[in-house]
Amino acid sequence: MTSISHVRAPRPLNLSLPQHESLVHMLLAAVDAQPNLAAVIYEQQIITYSEFGRAVAGLARRLEAAGAKRGERVILMMANSIEMDVALFAAMATGAQVGPLNPFLTPSELKKQLVDVQACAVICDAITKDKAAAVAAEFGIRTQIQLGAGGVSLDDWKRDATLALDRSKLPKADDLALLIFTGGSTGIPKGVNHTHRGLFVSCVQHVTVWPCKFGEERFLNVAPMFHIWGFGFSTLVPIYTQSTLVMVPRYEADKVVQGLSDHKITVFAGGPAPIYMGLLTSPLFAGADLKSLKYCPSGGAPCPAELHREWLEKTGQPLLEGWGMTEGAPFCLNVCDGKRKLLSVGNPVPGNELQVVDLETGDRVLPVGERGELRVRTPTVMTGYRNHPEETARTLRDGWIHTGDIGYVDDEGFVFLVDRKKDMVIVGGFNVYPREVDEVLFKHPKIREAATVGKPDSRLGEVLVAFVVLDQGATLTEDDFFEYCKTEMVKYKRPVEVRFVDALPRTGTNKINRLALRDWI
Repeated sequence: MTSISHVRAPRPLNLSLPQHESLVHMLLAAVDAQPNLAAVIYEQQIITYSEFGRAVAGLARRLEAAGAKRGERVILMMANSIEMDVALFAAMATGAQVGPLNPFLTPSELKKQLVDVQACAVICDAITKDKAAAVAAEFGIRTQIQLGAGGVSLDDWKRDATLALDRSKLPKADDLALLIFTGGSTGIPKGVNHTHRGLFVSCVQHVTVWPCKFGEERFLNVAPMFHIWGFGFSTLVPIYTQSTLVMVPRYEADKVVQGLSDHKITVFAGGPAPIYMGLLTSPLFAGADLKSLKYCPSGGAPCPAELHREWLEKTGQPLLEGWGMTEGAPFCLNVCDGKRKLLSVGNPVPGNELQVVDLETGDRVLPVGERGELRVRTPTVMTGYRNHPEETARTLRDGWIHTGDIGYVDDEGFVFLVDRKKDMVIVGGFNVYPREVDEVLFKHPKIREAATVGKPDSRLGEVLVAFVVLDQGATLTEDDFFEYCKTEMVKYKRPVEVRFVDALPRTGTNKINRLALRDWI
């Protein structure tokens, strides 16, 4: 390895894995190979791959009649369900770009996202039908389709053996497949354009690092399908590997533990650390049969060292932290069959390159071990933000996506995240990364969760405020808290205020919402 922070994957992309022109071709391969296998299980509902293919064809035909085609967009306002999975692929099967939205957004938040989408149709469920009607009226969307309870049932399409997609009209690799929105918790949300090619490569990258047995895996997902993790890994990879996806309607620790046990899950698409923390507190956890588990991925929020230790001790499987973003994923993953380092997000995945560059220009590659902005060159990168050319130009430069994440690379090519560039706090001229402070607070035996944000200060420019959630039944005084910080951190990194709270605010994807925390100050 060179002395500069320029690293590549330690292993090549597995090109012996099946290749497909588009995500719809990928689905049809699963339908052909595993027609009778359960594609999705949702509570008491089961849909086989042959039924899934027919339902996609039936809904696609209806969407085509509404004008869905290449160059158009279909938006989804639905909670996770079999119907949403079918709708995602039906929209793409018409050649249109699918735009899954967070169904729990407020009308004002939806307006920010949809102001320039110009969709031809909106698909909703019973919970979102009124909101979808308001959106359709506001933005002149011609067609609204309600699926599931109170709307169009998939049953007739599932039973109709004559239904099949016209394979001569399927999307091409470089057609736009997905319009997915950035979280918006740190600014104005932007629509991110992804092609079939990029999203398919992400499937191959995941399965190269975490090998799967085609037709045999059982995935369990709790992540929302409108999120890049819930879509890119939790929805696409089960279909790519022609396996079964078990959906839990919403994250409830007891139901997730029961699902892991009852369905002999092999891949738990868990997500942020709080998901795993919650499972460990479930009274069902100790008696659950988790012997089938092979992979337990995590991302989106740092996993404290204690969580890594406890999960491995109680399940026999490590938490495999990874890193990506809405604009491209995955960037880095921890391998299941090689060296890992605690608190690292692993190495770049096959096909990716990573550099650490200076914060001022983003052009100068820094030495190994020095902190700076991480930039990535990857085949999974977005083509750009919809109708935001200036933002696109700032983020995508000379083939590199400038992530806004601050971190460093060690001398073995392992990548460590420190914080978000936007979240960096400058205390008396010193750069402080709240995530680094949070990691120290996580180590306190009485602290369950912590998040630190900056606030203006007339003398130092900014100072730090810590929001802390204690373990159940634990007590900690402010004096004890500050004494701990004094022993663990240099003065300029120490919070000057602490606020003990029952819970931290979160985004729709379960990340800590630092923007909301700043409003609490």
